Amino acid sequence: MTLTERSANVAVWIIAAATVVFLLTPLVVAVVVSFGSSNLFTLPPPGWSMRWYQRLMNVRGLSSSLIVSVQIAAVATLVAMLIGGMAATALARGRFAGREAIAAFLTSPLMLPGLVLGIAFLQAFRFAGLRDVWMSLALAHVVITIPYIARTLYSALTLFDFSLIDAARTLGCSAPQAVTRVLIPNLAPAFLTSGIFAFLASMDNYAVSIFFTNAWTKTLPIQMLNLVEEQPDPTIAAISSLLIGLVLLLLLLCERMVGLRKIAEM
Repeated sequence: MTLTERSANVAVWIIAAATVVFLLTPLVVAVVVSFGSSNLFTLPPPGWSMRWYQRLMNVRGLSSSLIVSVQIAAVATLVAMLIGGMAATALARGRFAGREAIAAFLTSPLMLPGLVLGIAFLQAFRFAGLRDVWMSLALAHVVITIPYIARTLYSALTLFDFSLIDAARTLGCSAPQAVTRVLIPNLAPAFLTSGIFAFLASMDNYAVSIFFTNAWTKTLPIQMLNLVEEQPDPTIAAISSLLIGLVLLLLLLCERMVGLRKIAEM
């Protein structure tokens, strides 16, 4: 290896390490502050305490907003998996004009600013006469989670050998049996990872959700913003730390069941 190549490798590692530190530092700060004894965001903390985690049980509206977020995320993920799965199958199996354009269109909710999507959903739901807050949130979250499902499943389906379905049919399986016994088991990793990403995207969404919440129905990100405005103490850091723990737990689940290398390939 020449001196130039060694220098390039060192530079790449330095840039990668700096990027990792840049991305992880805010998360580490949030976790450290959540265990501090100070009433302010003090770093380093003057002492260590679990008081902010204990206080979470008494924060008004936190549990209800968490329940709403989990319900919305679960419903949106399930519906998005159904719609996105059918769309991905049609794109992978079909041969029709505009197929690539439709595949690109499925990712459009990720390309548009959340503010633009929120205003568009608000006007569309008003025009349709939809006033229910919970239903509006669920429908909006279905749209913003479909790209995670559709693109991941589409990538997995392009690598799947559909002749296995035909082989199962010739061996006596009906079409539904061939799908449930051959296709779905092979796509299980893609379903799992896309479902987790969609669930987290829904749980974390703020820009769209803010247009459809009210005093009685709030998602967790909206409630966290209210807490920052009303009582800016490390309670919000404790909530953030628990959410970081949730993400790490889901990544560990993916690693155990699928493997992070396969996730990166998707």
